[in-house]
Amino acid sequence: MPDQAEPSHLSAAACAPPASLYLHIPFCPAKCSYCDFSSYPRLGALYAPYVEALLREVEQTGAQWGRPPLQTVYIGGGTPTVLPAALLLRLLEATARAFELAPGAEITIEANPGTVTLELLDALRRAGVNRLSYGVQSLQPAFLRLLGRSHSAAQAAQAVRLARAAGLPAISLDLIYGLPGQAPAAWQADLEAALALEPDHLSLYALTLEPGTPLAEGVSCGAVPEPDAELAAEMYEHAEARLPQAGYDHYELSNWARTPAQRSRHNLTYWRNLPYAGCGAAAYSFLAGRRRGNVAHPRDYVARIQRGESTTAEEERISPKLELAETMILGLRLVAGVSRARFRARFGADPIAVYPEAIGESTALGLLETGDEAIRLTPRGRLLGNQVFVRFLP
Repeated sequence: MPDQAEPSHLSAAACAPPASLYLHIPFCPAKCSYCDFSSYPRLGALYAPYVEALLREVEQTGAQWGRPPLQTVYIGGGTPTVLPAALLLRLLEATARAFELAPGAEITIEANPGTVTLELLDALRRAGVNRLSYGVQSLQPAFLRLLGRSHSAAQAAQAVRLARAAGLPAISLDLIYGLPGQAPAAWQADLEAALALEPDHLSLYALTLEPGTPLAEGVSCGAVPEPDAELAAEMYEHAEARLPQAGYDHYELSNWARTPAQRSRHNLTYWRNLPYAGCGAAAYSFLAGRRRGNVAHPRDYVARIQRGESTTAEEERISPKLELAETMILGLRLVAGVSRARFRARFGADPIAVYPEAIGESTALGLLETGDEAIRLTPRGRLLGNQVFVRFLP
């Protein structure tokens, strides 16, 4: 990186108050075979103490930052909807007290089909939730069993109908492709079944075999076939071709929305590398130039809150070089790419001046394209993004 393009301090954007809040609910009905997230089944006795602890952290975080206005709130997990409705409503009410909620703030909650009722969804909508993200993952019985999912395709369809009946304005579905033994035709059938449910947003993720998960161990010992990376790429290309035909806009590597207004505004905070606060076990924050992660296990988290101790398990100072690199890497996940004007306004330099070699080499390989307004991945680059991202690391 040329010395003249390197800032000596973090940008004002990185040090601004959080406009987005993530709340982690680390409980699940059962642990899925592919999952290495911080989620724990069979801890029902901890639900109420955990929410009490989480309320205290939310209040402390809001007070620390002077109740800044939030543009987005995201309640993720785990499976937040395993909690009793009363606890979820308390959490939403406490968040509205601890922070200002900007007019039209996006408030998202994750849910698994089979854990929702019309009464719960109606209560969440009345409490301000306006976006629901269902972890469907597949709509075929064999792959639901492979993934260890506890719902059926019929329950997934019913969950979407219940959300519509409750008046929730935005529904997103998650699907996983590139599964062991999954042929392209099976993926295409899954995608068509999801489209028939008419979601407002789709998140499509290639399977990652995480070390230590039952699915990874099954592949390692030969009990489950190895996923085929070339077939997964073919499935991704099919989605890229099919979803625009169905009226969906591809705005991020793994995400499609019916309209720009139905994009995940919360996740756009991450992709634009802007500050966010995270509360709860295993939650991360990016605030005042530091990335901080809480202790992962909910029992440890509750105990620390009850003792008045810090919940921090790890903390990293984000250097100016790292802020630059992460802004490029995360921004290139957006199909529109990294805005050159926005980058210049934030860092005082054009990305081409800061990263001439990384951009030049990636362009020569056909992975990046540079326009007057933005630098973006090519269609080939979207398949091989890691080969681009690594070139920006300090």
